[in-house]
Amino acid sequence: MAGGAADDSGTGAVDDTGTDAAGDAGSGAGGGGTDADVVRLATAVERFTRVLRRLTAPDGMSLTTVATLVRLDDLGPHRLSELAAAEGVTQPGMTQLVSRLEREGLAQRRGDPADGRVVVVEITAAGRESILRRRRERAGKLSGLLADLPAEDRAAITRSLEVLDRLAGRLSGPPAGSAG
Repeated sequence: MAGGAADDSGTGAVDDTGTDAAGDAGSGAGGGGTDADVVRLATAVERFTRVLRRLTAPDGMSLTTVATLVRLDDLGPHRLSELAAAEGVTQPGMTQLVSRLEREGLAQRRGDPADGRVVVVEITAAGRESILRRRRERAGKLSGLLADLPAEDRAAITRSLEVLDRLAGRLSGPPAGSAG
């Protein structure tokens, strides 16, 4: 979309100057820029997430399935209750998902070495390969989109990656409002 950010968030349209429809630039959001800047960032992330989803061919994996595999790959083995809380699903729902991942050979349960009474879930080599295949597919399609951008825009995106990675790392726990 050319021009200002779309009003997907229900918080009011924000234009390219960082002001909302009423011309208010906001009073700041905890030192992270103006409120309008934060809304623009949230809107851009939402829009880009939808783009990334479209860049992956349907493979039968739900977003929760992929998020669970990525969490196991990035952060290592988890208890079922931890996975359920982190992905915002019920424990019975996560139990069903993990059972399906086990049948497909993408994850496995094993005893926790620190406490033999506890079972943890870990990703398998096939699960890692599945995630890697999805990432390669997206990267290939994304590189075509990036090639159409001017060099200075590509450089700006590259510079922002470290900051976005750090921010995502800080937010890798359970979703806001969940117990855990």
